[in-house]
Amino acid sequence: MLKIGSHLSSSKGYLHMGKEAVSIGANTFQFFTRNPRGSKAKEINPEDVSAFRAFAAEHGIDVILAHAPYTLNACSKDPHTREFALMTMEDDLRRMEYTPGNLYNFHPGSHTGQGSEEGIRLIAETLNKILKPEQTTTVLLETMAGKGTEVGRSFEELAAILERVELSDHMGVCLDTCHVYDAGYDIVRDLDGVLEHFDRVVGMKRLKAIHINDSKNPFASHKDRHEKIGEGSLGLETFVNVINHPALRDLPFYLETPNELDGYAREIAMLRERVKEL
Repeated sequence: MLKIGSHLSSSKGYLHMGKEAVSIGANTFQFFTRNPRGSKAKEINPEDVSAFRAFAAEHGIDVILAHAPYTLNACSKDPHTREFALMTMEDDLRRMEYTPGNLYNFHPGSHTGQGSEEGIRLIAETLNKILKPEQTTTVLLETMAGKGTEVGRSFEELAAILERVELSDHMGVCLDTCHVYDAGYDIVRDLDGVLEHFDRVVGMKRLKAIHINDSKNPFASHKDRHEKIGEGSLGLETFVNVINHPALRDLPFYLETPNELDGYAREIAMLRERVKEL
């Protein structure tokens, strides 16, 4: 069964998100751990978590994806910015253990003129400080579009980070369809070739989730502007190929398209209708 959901607001707690997900036909969901533009995190209510876990088991929600705030930059040249990222992510991973065995995704960051090699070193350094042997959460590096001084614009840069992480069994990758297309990976005309390249460089075993977004911009534009499914430069047929690809179809898919709940419900239904039987 297609595992698909959208981004939901976490302001009303886990159980509310679970119920919202089911109301739009989803069986997974993504949420921000805290204000995406700030540092405040709502206190976790253990009763809410317990009720959510029972609800999730009843409705087949077996994985969820938490997204770190956009403001974090683990490879900034400003040490205070790096320290803020470290403390926030460390706290996020502590909070994630209330719902064990799930996924935590973050944007690797921008090297701010230091060069990608130094950016890679700093990101790995942060991960080596925050990852714990006993954690159950898998931390995901997101593929990036390559705007400005972003790190993670290529599979090689992601692999270079992963190679430097000591507890690498706690690490994975989240592939964003808009980002990789904008970065110059042609998943429209050569999805197989892109995945073979990913497997050679990173390894398919590292791929744990897919952000499923169309793009407002043309191929290799390095822009990163999401569009509704089928309304951008990737086109609906690309997403039919993605959700049905034998190497991808069992992964969880997360919509980050410019929609409200009703729009997400339509996209989820549209994609479910195009799942091909094995």
